[in-house]
Amino acid sequence: MSDIRQTAAQMAAALAAGEVTSVQLTQAALDRIAAVDGQVHAFLHVDAAGALEQAAASDARRAGGTALSPLDGVPIAVKDALTTTGMPTTCGSKILEGWVPPYDATVVRRLREAGLPILGKTNMDEFAMGSSTEHSAYGPTRNPWDLDRIPGGSGGGSAAAVAAYEAPLAIGTDTGGSIRQPGAVTGTVGVKPTYGGVSRYGLVALANSLDQAGPVTRTVLDSAMLHDVIGGHDPLDSTSIDQEWPSFADAAREGAGGDLSGVKVGVITELSGEGWQPGVMTRFQESVDLMVKAGAEVVEVSCPSFVHAMAAYYLILPAEASSNLAKFDAMRYGLRVWPEGDAPSAEEVMRATRDAGFGDEVKRRIILGTYALSSGYYDAYYGQAQKVRTLISRDFEAAFEQVDVLVSPTAPTTAFKLGEKLDDPLAMYLNDLATIPANLAGVPGISLPNGLAAEDGLPSGLQILAPALADDRLYRIGAALETLHEREWGGPLLAQAPALVEQTEGETR
Repeated sequence: MSDIRQTAAQMAAALAAGEVTSVQLTQAALDRIAAVDGQVHAFLHVDAAGALEQAAASDARRAGGTALSPLDGVPIAVKDALTTTGMPTTCGSKILEGWVPPYDATVVRRLREAGLPILGKTNMDEFAMGSSTEHSAYGPTRNPWDLDRIPGGSGGGSAAAVAAYEAPLAIGTDTGGSIRQPGAVTGTVGVKPTYGGVSRYGLVALANSLDQAGPVTRTVLDSAMLHDVIGGHDPLDSTSIDQEWPSFADAAREGAGGDLSGVKVGVITELSGEGWQPGVMTRFQESVDLMVKAGAEVVEVSCPSFVHAMAAYYLILPAEASSNLAKFDAMRYGLRVWPEGDAPSAEEVMRATRDAGFGDEVKRRIILGTYALSSGYYDAYYGQAQKVRTLISRDFEAAFEQVDVLVSPTAPTTAFKLGEKLDDPLAMYLNDLATIPANLAGVPGISLPNGLAAEDGLPSGLQILAPALADDRLYRIGAALETLHEREWGGPLLAQAPALVEQTEGETR
């Protein structure tokens, strides 16, 4: 018997014990998608036939004793920013509507090589530009906790799919918080690995120096197991780190006892105060107190350059994005719009195509980035932002000389209502206030469910940051805090989700 509410680790154990088949698990996920995704809109494309074919192959391997990995047969969803053979990759944009890539991203290839059936591609803000998944050209995704609210962004589709029990695992991408912030507002676990720890080959670039693919799951162990599959050196990615990594799953299992004795935790002074929702801060302080009771030493740590992180990020990211998106020129692939008139020039075709194919947020960032890189302004804007980036990295280095990990709320607020901030870009950008510094410095971060805010009964998140290359530390400490939380709550936070409960009950196969 398969249960869509099981964790990926539980599903993997049931597969190994012969208690369930991959076809049963995959069909249960597809049935769930059919039942609720009309409301949630987590998926842009569902590959039912392909997923079931992969599941049947997994069952055959299991029967022959040749499972490819511990997660062989556990279904997964993939954010639509990663190239996939046999399935469209649109990046949530009309300019790539219907494009089927001729190759798999390295992350996708590794999923296939580990035997995970791919359910389909998840919705996202267009080219990963947004914090709410409202900027998708194909319509917004909704938060399973409250269908009138956003699921975070840009990877709201992956987080919503996991939170709505449509998939036990998903892949997201994180440029300034697009895995962690959706995790916070949907009550899921989201991990941004060390920059270079997971290959970016085949990840359609938003900002090359910031982008990082990572796990989206319901538990820390699930994320660790998935990270073991997708991580590691890739010669196809020049920024990939060539070193041996420890087992992240082992680190998570080590921390699952809940003991934090000897761990020194730094609370980031700059990531609190005015503008932070009181209920989010209350839950954060409660978690800090839990860590102290479990043996951790907690100190306040100041990272003064963090207050400039958002300003620097919104110069560096648009600059890189304007360069990356230049390839969508209507000449090679994707949308082509033919303007009125006889024999239009290539420039006129390009202008008409970009006008029709790009959404408002993409156009806004292209203009901002092109301006920042233009003659006479490069040093004043982009050059200064890179100097701030260096200062932020130095703040991290100084902080990690004092503590093992840094903690903060993942996002300043819980999920806001659809449309509430759509016409106020600055208010939207503020959602990434706590997550951006990690991307600028390349350090790893994890967001854990952190209880429900008293004001609205919606999930909040707690972020743990570790030094570069110390991703295993995130999993060890994250698993310990997860155990402490579940003892307090009497089980996982997602078990308390009110939305879609009527479809969840009895939906086992």
